[in-house]
Amino acid sequence: MDPIADFLTRIRNAVMARHRMVEVPSSNMKKEITKILFEKGYILNYKFEETGPQGNIKIALKYDLETKQPAIRGIRRISKPGLRQYTNVKEMPRVLNGLGVAIISTSQGVMTDKEAKTMKVGGEVLCYIY
Repeated sequence: MDPIADFLTRIRNAVMARHRMVEVPSSNMKKEITKILFEKGYILNYKFEETGPQGNIKIALKYDLETKQPAIRGIRRISKPGLRQYTNVKEMPRVLNGLGVAIISTSQGVMTDKEAKTMKVGGEVLCYIY
């Protein structure tokens, strides 16, 4: 089973069901993705709980107050365990013509596509968020 795909699916299902909070099992990669989601304004807040052997991540989802539309319209896993997707700086993907975010796992750590371009590093394309 793919833990990152499970993480993204739990968030997608919670957004579609209009939940305020979602709780997912923790890992270092999931923590980094959660931090990026918070920095880019796709989630309201998050909390890392170190309970048990693995720990959990509690994520507060973000919705527009007037229209009640979620901040996350779409979230898609790109690189899968059966077919890894890598990119270099020149072929960095653009999500919705720059309106979305691609999360890239590089040798410098997990970062967005724009950060990877400025640092001139390529890596594995984990997911698209828009």
